[in-house]
Amino acid sequence: MADSGSGRRTKVERVMEEYGLENWGERLEAEWLGEGGQRTSLRDLAAEFNRAIVRAALEEARGSVVSSDVESAYQTLVAGEAGEPDRIRKRRELERAGVDVDALESDVVSHQAIHTYLRRVRDAAFERDDSDRLARKSETVQRLASRTRAVTETTVEELANAGLVTDHDYDVVVDLRVVCNDCGRDYTVADLFEQGGCDCE
Repeated sequence: MADSGSGRRTKVERVMEEYGLENWGERLEAEWLGEGGQRTSLRDLAAEFNRAIVRAALEEARGSVVSSDVESAYQTLVAGEAGEPDRIRKRRELERAGVDVDALESDVVSHQAIHTYLRRVRDAAFERDDSDRLARKSETVQRLASRTRAVTETTVEELANAGLVTDHDYDVVVDLRVVCNDCGRDYTVADLFEQGGCDCE
C-alpha cells in the first residue's frame, strides 16, 4: 500500500527521508504482514531498520563500509550490548570519522514507532491466526539463536584479528534446550512446541 502524505509525519517517515531509506516502507510492511511466507516481529523490524540507519550514517561519513563495522556500531550504540568504556571508545571513533553520533542515537526508532508507521501511514493490518502461533514462536527463537551465533562469530573473528585470542578455525555452536524440572527430560525448542510440552506425569 502506498504511503500516505496526510497528517503529521511519523518519526519513521522523517528518518527515512533524512537517511535516504524511503524504499524501506514497502519492505517493512511486507515483512510485518509475512508476504514472503514468514512474518517478522516489530522488534526485529526495528532492529533491521536501525541497522540500515547506522549503515547510512557510516556510508555518508566514510563513503563505504563493511558489514562488521555496521554491526559493531549497532551493537555498541543502539543495542546496548557494550559497557560504557566501549561506548565511549566507539563514539570517539565514529566522531573522528565524521559521524554525528548524537543525531544517530536520536534517530534510531523503537518497535512502537515502527508499529505507528505501519498502521497510521501505510494502513497495514493483519489477521492473527493462532493455529500457527507455536510455529511462529519457534521460528522467533531460532532467529534469536542464529543472531547470537552470528554476533559471536564476528566477535571471535575480531578478537583473533586483534591478537586477543589465538587465531584458529572456530565453529560457534548455539544449542538451545528446554529442561523439564519435573522429570529432567530436555528438548529442543522446536520439539517441545511441536508436542505441546513435556508429556511426563
